[in-house]
Amino acid sequence: MPVLTSKQQEQKSKQRKIRNSEYYDMISTFDELYADSKKDKIFNHLMEIIESEENIKLAYRTIKTNTGSDTAGVDKRTINDLAKLNEEEYVRLIRKQFSCYHPRPVKRVEIPKPNGKTRPLGIPTIVDRVVQQCILQVMEPICEAKFSDNSYGFRPNRSAEHAIAQCMRLIQVQNMYHVVDLDIKGFFDNINHTKLIRQIWALGIRDKKLLCIIKEMLKASVILPNGDKTFPIKGTPQGGILSPLLANIVLNELDWWITSQWEEMPTKTDFTTRSNKQGTVIKSHAYRALRRSRLKEVHAVRYADDFKIFCPTHAEAVRAYKATEMWLKDRLGLDISPDKSKVVNLKRQYSDFLGFKLKVRKKGKKYVVRSHMCDKAYKKAHEKLTKEVKTLAHSPDDTAQFIQLQKYNSVVAGLHEYYCIATESTADFGRLAFGINKQLRNRLKGDVSRNGALRNGFIKDKYGKSRQLRFLHERPIVPVGAVPQKNAQNKRKNINKYTVKGRELIHKNLTINTDAMLWLMRNPVKGRSIEYADNRISLFAAQYGKCAVTGLPMEVHNIHCHHKMPLSKGGTDAYENLILVSKAIHVIIHASSEITIREYLNPLQLDDSKLAKLNKLRTMAEM
Repeated sequence: MPVLTSKQQEQKSKQRKIRNSEYYDMISTFDELYADSKKDKIFNHLMEIIESEENIKLAYRTIKTNTGSDTAGVDKRTINDLAKLNEEEYVRLIRKQFSCYHPRPVKRVEIPKPNGKTRPLGIPTIVDRVVQQCILQVMEPICEAKFSDNSYGFRPNRSAEHAIAQCMRLIQVQNMYHVVDLDIKGFFDNINHTKLIRQIWALGIRDKKLLCIIKEMLKASVILPNGDKTFPIKGTPQGGILSPLLANIVLNELDWWITSQWEEMPTKTDFTTRSNKQGTVIKSHAYRALRRSRLKEVHAVRYADDFKIFCPTHAEAVRAYKATEMWLKDRLGLDISPDKSKVVNLKRQYSDFLGFKLKVRKKGKKYVVRSHMCDKAYKKAHEKLTKEVKTLAHSPDDTAQFIQLQKYNSVVAGLHEYYCIATESTADFGRLAFGINKQLRNRLKGDVSRNGALRNGFIKDKYGKSRQLRFLHERPIVPVGAVPQKNAQNKRKNINKYTVKGRELIHKNLTINTDAMLWLMRNPVKGRSIEYADNRISLFAAQYGKCAVTGLPMEVHNIHCHHKMPLSKGGTDAYENLILVSKAIHVIIHASSEITIREYLNPLQLDDSKLAKLNKLRTMAEM
């Protein structure tokens, strides 16, 4: 085949599949929706965007990256069934749903909880999930412009770490030592449908066809595990793609009500506001004036339906508890669980939040935050690791043992990644390691040693210097006690996926995708050698999760491991013979048809240096 040239990039393909260019075509639309929502504009014609070909294609690509895309609904179809359709058939199928939408029943499954109870999870059909994703993509930028900065759950570029960091800041910097722990009784099962539609209307989303579709989604029948069918009159199913956004819309009113009691309370004097480098507004003068009044200082941090209210005194915390309880009942028709809700003095007791427990201890003349893994999280982690060690010890052969070791390592690394922000994480994992290491020694007898090989990659970079590192048949075991402790970081206010400057900051601060790394560790390619699986992980770390040709970050579904010298021509699974590229690049490397090359190459818009890399790989593959 001829060498690829820059001229080929100028030729536009008449038929394009779901590619990055179409995603970028939608970015300007989403940016405009966000900007208009900030200006309090009304949206009467959103269905035109929702039903657009580009939005429907983007929904497929997004659903495909979701780990639950292989889970079937009541019709027993998965994303693989949609993948068999050609582009026109797929778009026609989804548009047909919007013309007269009647969702299929939702399959309910029971997920075990740490306390022995179960959590109901609703699984819509794959087509209904795509429909929900189409709606989510258009509604999210509008809602993001209206949401409070005090909510962190199920929102883009926000995480549990940001919520914990904000809690720590309120406690340690603003001396909020009294916290109201509130638990809403059966929140997802008790959302009022009529109230929710009114709240969506209040956000400026007034496309009546869209509102009717959302109503139909909320009323979709549910197939219980025993086969019975129910018709919900309230609530939204946990497991639906749109459900987290709808839950945030419901509680957004609560966020702003609490914010209005202090943070956004107007003052007589118009104090000039300033912002720091991170974009955080400095309101110190306004707060000083408010503290001279009789107002009660309150701050809230919410993650989905789990939220805390922070106050400086016990009396103010009790008032906040009662006022919030009444407000939830009167405005949203929601009740508080009295046995799970309380006022906590952080100088005396711990307060649990998102798997952590927080308290303050005296240090000199000040109080500092002390945080641990909460008791439930610790117990769950111990049980999980014990189970993984047992499975590892009973591996039938060397290949199965390698796969299980990768899974064990991914579990340990995942726990480290989440809980490393606890101030006492080193002590917690040290205690956890004592028992787990003992199990490893006893169950694996003399197979665990200090001798082994560490390749360039994730484990070497993160744990290579640890004295706790051990090896199983010369393969590294991630040490439980070697948690890389770090401080919880607040969300930078300027980071925003719906503004140009916000996206620049996201790409500037982009680091290796740990979730993708852990997924690769848990899911080796079937039928491939151990060397191949190990090198694939090492390459992902060495390439920082980016395609070797385009330099763009790769999602899990898009990672392809290419043999520079094909196996059929004497190539091996050695590290030097492998390279990670995106799916599109991999197709181009092996393509022999000019039409196929153009179809995949045109959307990528590669410059000369990237084309040179691509041509080199094609030459090595003798294409």
